[in-house]
Amino acid sequence: MGLLEGKLAIVTGGASGIGAATARRMAEEGARVAILDLNADGAAAVADEISGFGFAVNVADRDATESAVDAAVDALGGLTTVFNNAGIGSLKPLHTYTDKEWDLLVDVNLKGTFNAIRAVLPHLRAAGGGSIVNMASVSGIRPTRGEAPYAAAKAAVIALTMSGALEYGPDGVRVNCVSPGFIRTPLTEFAFSVPTYVDALEAVTPLGRAGTPEDVADVVVFLASGLARYITGQNVVVDGGSMLPSAQVDHILGDLLGG
Repeated sequence: MGLLEGKLAIVTGGASGIGAATARRMAEEGARVAILDLNADGAAAVADEISGFGFAVNVADRDATESAVDAAVDALGGLTTVFNNAGIGSLKPLHTYTDKEWDLLVDVNLKGTFNAIRAVLPHLRAAGGGSIVNMASVSGIRPTRGEAPYAAAKAAVIALTMSGALEYGPDGVRVNCVSPGFIRTPLTEFAFSVPTYVDALEAVTPLGRAGTPEDVADVVVFLASGLARYITGQNVVVDGGSMLPSAQVDHILGDLLGG
């Protein structure tokens, strides 16, 4: 029996990358899965692969998200499990972001997560409880250059997760989030085409490699499963230990230790 046997799951942003990998892992562990994504063809393709259901939606649109969630729940026959993964990124100096760019990043990454939580809660309550896993980021813990709106939105997702855990724990709904480090997905493929970037990334990561979508998917499946039945309000970092070294002194201490 799989870890998610009998579970009914929604994955937003499930057409590619971490979302697609998680949808596949959920299906492998016995869940029926509905994919929600702005990319209708991509959602349909992943859904077909796992005998699931695909729906096109922009999670930044409250009404559209509610309608897509309701349709997904109807198709699934209920709802127990949610992975709010949909998100977008950008890279430019903080002061050069336009209002439109700021609004888009915050609307998709933060408001989109809020919209999805609000839409799924009645269904999870009707099921007597369930699990929500939100996609945060290490950038929400330790902001990175050029990602100010994204980092701010992801920091807010972590706070939103904790608020949800507090408010909905009595309903039997657990709410957690994951914060991946640098994961090889279509959005980060630009870096992997430059060998010096890859070498530098691996050199400062204690586990010695970049992450894969499957690395994150396994953690999401764990958090959604009964193995995590007493875990809520937590942010699980999945970064190969990359945030552990001190940028200020690690290279000095490494030299002194001969490593």
